[in-house]
Amino acid sequence: MTDELISESITIDAPPETVFAILADPRQHSRIDGSGSVGSVISAPERLTGTGQTFTVRMKLFGVPYVIRNRVVEFEPGRRIAWRHFTANRWRYELAPTADGGTMVTETFDASRADGVTDAVVRWAKFPERNREGIVATLQRLKQAAEQDRASAGS
Repeated sequence: MTDELISESITIDAPPETVFAILADPRQHSRIDGSGSVGSVISAPERLTGTGQTFTVRMKLFGVPYVIRNRVVEFEPGRRIAWRHFTANRWRYELAPTADGGTMVTETFDASRADGVTDAVVRWAKFPERNREGIVATLQRLKQAAEQDRASAGS
């Protein structure tokens, strides 16, 4: 992967529907966030159902709180979801069922659409390195959450 596309994958012992339910619910994003930047949701639908929908979240970066509005830009139920905020950068999750009933999840930070100024800021702040660490931690937390939800649903 390049600095424009930071991507990692994990296999989760839960079906794609369980994993996607977490990703399509902005209120659960702080539950799975491995970057330490995602806070509570200010406004969002109960479940994201298509492109164009927005959700607003409290965030924190370098210890500084702020609010960000995200817009869903890719959506395929059970398979893919991506959102962006005021920059062109995207956070994408792609899901593929595995033969044993689980899900292979790939999370990608996609900065390929960024303009020159955004790209310079992203590189200056060392976001490619920070994003890879956050993605790895987020995928681990997503795995734990989805497997916990699968187990709870089976009880």
